[in-house]
Amino acid sequence: MPVAIRPSKPPLNRPPAQQAASAGAQSKRNRLSCSFVLLALAIILWCMGCGSTAYVSPEPRPVAQKETLAQLGYSVQVGAFANQDNAVRLSETLERYGLDAYYFVHETGLYKVRFGDFSTKEAASRKAEHARAAGIIDEYWIVNPTDYAVRKQRKYGGDIDLRSEIVGTAKRFIGTPYRWGGTSPDQGFDCSGLTMVVYQLNGLKLPRSSRQQYRAGIPIGRNDLLRGDLVFFATSGGRRISHVGIYVGKGRFIHAPGRGKKIRTSLLKRRYYRTRYVGARTYLR
Repeated sequence: MPVAIRPSKPPLNRPPAQQAASAGAQSKRNRLSCSFVLLALAIILWCMGCGSTAYVSPEPRPVAQKETLAQLGYSVQVGAFANQDNAVRLSETLERYGLDAYYFVHETGLYKVRFGDFSTKEAASRKAEHARAAGIIDEYWIVNPTDYAVRKQRKYGGDIDLRSEIVGTAKRFIGTPYRWGGTSPDQGFDCSGLTMVVYQLNGLKLPRSSRQQYRAGIPIGRNDLLRGDLVFFATSGGRRISHVGIYVGKGRFIHAPGRGKKIRTSLLKRRYYRTRYVGARTYLR
């Protein structure tokens, strides 16, 4: 049976004006579509920072170090001794008088004594006058909080490196057969007494014992140590904190090894300290 083939419809012949209008509309749609694509691409490139004028964030400015410890107020400084024993005896006498005293090696090489943490200069002067009236001290000098490195660092920023100041203070004690002249004279000037005094001389109130110091700091990894941070050890076995030193860089720390021994610099990688190392703490952010 023959198959009927339906002839195709002839193309629709539109008038020239209508054809031109249709072509124009199509061209407009194409241009709009292209514009949207280009706009979207530009937004994506801008967000990714890949455009021809990519935005580059500026280098961050150095941020002043912020301390995590309370700052020391006014204190009283007395004495200037060439003999260490005289400074020890004076600090012990002040302790018996009810004053929180400690001695230290001044940058001149002399031994001096400081005591107290007062909120005002007047309060510090009154306490000093009472001690002088009692015959405990003679001349004295009021230490202003603005004299401490921590205050200077806050005021002058990058011109004062608090970490360097702490390390520099600690280095003045090297070679000194330091003895604690305060509440525990029978134990000598122990390791935590050294770290406490070094921090106080720079205006920061570090707790007295090594365990308190460990709890007060911010934990940091061994590879993140910076100068002025503290390193802690369990020298009596187990994990109980019993020793502390001040990290000074290049794997070294300054510490008071024990009674009758001089303050010295040691290496963290030394087997004795490596196997007893517990952790590190920072007090400067």
